Amino acid sequence: MSHLSINELSRLRQHPNLVVPEASIFDLPEKVLQFGTGVLLRGLPDYLIDKANRQGVFNGRIVVVKSTDSGDSAAFDEQDGLYTLCVRGIENNELLEENIICSAISRVLSAKSQWETILACAKNPELQIILSNTTEVGIQLVQDDISDTPPTSFPGKLLAFLYARFKAFGGSQESGLVIVPTELIPDNGTKLESIVIELAHRNGLESAFFDWLENANHFCNSLVDRIVPGKPDADTCQALYEEFGYEDKLLTLSEVFRLWAIEGDEHVKQVLSFATTDDGIFIEPDINLFRELKLRLLNGTHTLSCGLAYLAGFDTVISAMQDEVMASFIGNLMLAELGLAIPYPMDDKRPQRFGMQVIDRFRNPHLNHQWLSITLNYTSKMKMRNVATLLRYYEIFDCVPQYISLGFAAYLYFMKPVAKEGFVYFGERNGIPYPIQDEKAEYFYQKWQQYDTAELVEKVLQDKTLWDTDLSLLPGFTQSIIDNLENMLENGVKQSLESFFLRHPSQVAETNEIL
Repeated sequence: MSHLSINELSRLRQHPNLVVPEASIFDLPEKVLQFGTGVLLRGLPDYLIDKANRQGVFNGRIVVVKSTDSGDSAAFDEQDGLYTLCVRGIENNELLEENIICSAISRVLSAKSQWETILACAKNPELQIILSNTTEVGIQLVQDDISDTPPTSFPGKLLAFLYARFKAFGGSQESGLVIVPTELIPDNGTKLESIVIELAHRNGLESAFFDWLENANHFCNSLVDRIVPGKPDADTCQALYEEFGYEDKLLTLSEVFRLWAIEGDEHVKQVLSFATTDDGIFIEPDINLFRELKLRLLNGTHTLSCGLAYLAGFDTVISAMQDEVMASFIGNLMLAELGLAIPYPMDDKRPQRFGMQVIDRFRNPHLNHQWLSITLNYTSKMKMRNVATLLRYYEIFDCVPQYISLGFAAYLYFMKPVAKEGFVYFGERNGIPYPIQDEKAEYFYQKWQQYDTAELVEKVLQDKTLWDTDLSLLPGFTQSIIDNLENMLENGVKQSLESFFLRHPSQVAETNEIL
């Protein structure tokens, strides 16, 4: 069987299930320098740029810098930078499958062995954008010499490249770049800029460079969200190879949902013209709205559902969404409580739209998200993702949020250790132990030993070291959790969940209409 390459494309253009690039795309100039070769970059920014190129909008390709020693770039070279992105999931309640041969990457260069070639890209007048995803560890300040070949850190490499561009174009305003890190840390662009400026001081660069760096370039905070599992298992790969008629060492799976929120002004919008071709890209002056939507609706729902779903017998998110009652809980929790109380000003329709997209993601049959893995660091996640929403709910409605209460009670049940091995505490589901991977496991072990159910709930809710506030002061919240928890302990979590909806039968029907 042949391998994916430019020479294969003329044959593949007749394939009914493949989106294949036209020959003219390979003549486009290199407009983007990208630090990182990972699947998230290939599955989101590179895919979006490729999509724009196919529509004749952005008309630029990507030079990729491989910064680490792990892996190699041989597959990119062998396949002429091409890779197949297989998009699988649900969108607007419909199953979607799409297979795209992405052609946005022109070449991959090794920082270790081709640093001078990388620096030569700084002389390219067509270059407009720098992207990165070097993991969260990449945006760190370390002592670095930009004259090294190459510098050690990502910020050091970036500074060396920017300095080479400054020298190549005499510090002209027009030569500045739009720099968009996609590392999953808050204010990634702001943090990266501050590190680059500090490194420039430490390297003794001239004042004219600082003027150019700060005035001609735009460091943009960004938020990315797309599940990109990467290469599938061997059997799935083989089946896809046979369907497509070629092998692809870089074949990548991705969910349908995509979000790339970028903080920028009109100039940034003009440079990132590919944003006009996909409704998953947002360029706005403030992207905190998107961070809040993701944190409160997606992450918050995960955290308030994981213990309940796992203890009710569901191992994966998709299995829970295939159950009428559990899916009703998740939908109502997200849309009827969390979505109404996001502690950030926004259009009322935003949470509803985003929530429906989250529900589509949860129902994706191609993802195998384990509830038990979501319980990692359960307590800190509960505080960070849900306490502010809970307080805001009380400010607005002044009553107990019933779904949050049920999810919180299940969290307390999950955090009931019954055994300890070494430093690991274990809870129990249907007689089978499960690990409690939470730094507060010892705390809860002691609490469950010392108090009965009602006292435990009150002590935990009162503990300001956990929540930075006294949650027991919220009217009715303590008693509601006590009732839910006692019901779970006496009758089991699955039966308690079902009895909860017997008391609210209309809500099951309403949610199922939405789902």
